[in-house]
Amino acid sequence: MSTDRQSSGGGAGGARRPFFRRRKTCPFSGSHAQKIDYKDVRMLSRYVSERGKIVPSRITAVSAKKQRELAKAIKRARNLALISYVNQ
Repeated sequence: MSTDRQSSGGGAGGARRPFFRRRKTCPFSGSHAQKIDYKDVRMLSRYVSERGKIVPSRITAVSAKKQRELAKAIKRARNLALISYVNQ
């Protein structure tokens, strides 16, 4: 038995193209980007999961710098009771 996984096993000799995912761009960077504001509850709630956790940047495609700003704004909004810590 061979454990070599280089061949795709596609069948009739056709080489399979590798899966290509386009890199998403950060919604907070660019010329017409929206600002991160702790008072904008509707915008912040898009980056909080249904359990109340901050969604990671690998899912939302937010850059590392803006993810830190976003986390700080969410925590500030939670502290001021604009966003709940957990959702029921």
